[in-house]
Amino acid sequence: MTEFDFTQLAADIKRWGRELGFQQVGITDADLSAHEPALQEWLERGYHGQMSWMADHGNKRSRPAELVPGTARVICVRMDYLPGDTEQIKVLKSPDKAYISRYALGRDYHKLIRKRLAQLGKKIEAALPVELKPTDERQNRAFVDSAPVLERPLADKAGLGWTGKHTLILNSEAGSWFFLGELFTYLPLPVDATEQPNRCGDCTACLKVCPTDAFPAPYTLDARRCISYLTIEHKGSIPEEFREPMGNRVFGCDDCQAICPWNKYAKPTCETDFLPRHGLNNTDLLTLFLWDEATFLTNTEGSAIRRIGYERWLRNLAIGLGNAPSSPDVEQALRDRLGAYSAVVDEHIQWALDQQASPARRRKRKIKAPQTDR
Repeated sequence: MTEFDFTQLAADIKRWGRELGFQQVGITDADLSAHEPALQEWLERGYHGQMSWMADHGNKRSRPAELVPGTARVICVRMDYLPGDTEQIKVLKSPDKAYISRYALGRDYHKLIRKRLAQLGKKIEAALPVELKPTDERQNRAFVDSAPVLERPLADKAGLGWTGKHTLILNSEAGSWFFLGELFTYLPLPVDATEQPNRCGDCTACLKVCPTDAFPAPYTLDARRCISYLTIEHKGSIPEEFREPMGNRVFGCDDCQAICPWNKYAKPTCETDFLPRHGLNNTDLLTLFLWDEATFLTNTEGSAIRRIGYERWLRNLAIGLGNAPSSPDVEQALRDRLGAYSAVVDEHIQWALDQQASPARRRKRKIKAPQTDR
């Protein structure tokens, strides 16, 4: 058998990745043992909240070869998602508007990136001689935020960026507005020795701007206090202490990214699937609250928003309306919904009605929001 050129294959993989729409491709080994103690401590502190899957699967999250036997390398990719000209900071400062995290304004990224990774896997397989092709015992498997994978440490090791104090991956040429994906492979590809140095320096802007003080320390997130977690992952009632700080953020929160100086280098996405749909980048809270369930399901088809379901959608919007300027139309819409859906929704509607009845208290509040963007 002729010796196979894995160095050339690695170069081809990066070229194919760019052709498939990934802005960057990096290759790393599967050793994440250095991250196990920090992960375990994070879990022991309960910082994962209701995200029980973070503690499931034993060590598979930090040991890729236990998740996919035979894994020798991980091909990491990033894809930019920043929509251009969304004026999201302006929306965030408009208390009658609904703020939806930028990643969720368009179509759900999971299927798109997984499909592209599958295509990359097929290109790799086609380039291999018969004796190196996948078998039942060895395979290439794609993951996109859908399995026990420590994607950010892997991306860090692969040279896609460094882990910022807000725990997200930052890239010196692209900021942080991008998705990550991984392709586990059994192939002994050469690894990239181009890890980016941490360039956060003394900056703590992301920590200070957080509306709910979700960072107990740099590089540590207490998800239980994070608005993204509260509006998306958290089931049931949202603790009252977080409702006013949530403001008009009804699905996710981008504050720690929006204020980051490195995001001045972020570039708008070329993927049309990630562009805003149904005007979700600039819609009134009241308009969204008046959607019935059928409208919600229609307008969120193919969107990451749909995964929270209609109840949590109403719950989040009720909080937004409670923080909105006092209005007879808002109060009437809230009263019309009272008793119409569930006890959880009713609780948040009643809170919103109480807030609407106390406009003087709301006028004293200042919006805590990023002052910079991009």
